[in-house]
Amino acid sequence: MKVVVSKNAPKAIGPYSQAMITGNLVFTSGQLPVNPETGIIGKGIKEQAEQSCKNVGAVLAGAGSCFEKVVKTTCFLADIADFASFNEVYEKYFVSKPARSCFAVKDLPKGALCEIECVAEI
Repeated sequence: MKVVVSKNAPKAIGPYSQAMITGNLVFTSGQLPVNPETGIIGKGIKEQAEQSCKNVGAVLAGAGSCFEKVVKTTCFLADIADFASFNEVYEKYFVSKPARSCFAVKDLPKGALCEIECVAEI
């Protein structure tokens, strides 16, 4: 296994890696809407979803992958009422329409409105 570290995505806020590579797959940790330089961005779901997607892209690039090679995502929302607005942003990035689970959770770290993790080919 190989640990992935991207300087273009936020550092892990706990005892985990941004992503791990095993075989020809990369498994990303959940990416919050955190700007690596300034912290949590945006008050609304669209702005936060945009940053989470950018962070996923940075981690994928650090692993030698990209959005087009994503096979599965798991998306967490602080409020399921944000589902449609979240999808408007999500579909701009995950154009290959990977398999996905998306559900609301009680709380997300740092008070975020969304979090995205994925599995992709390298």
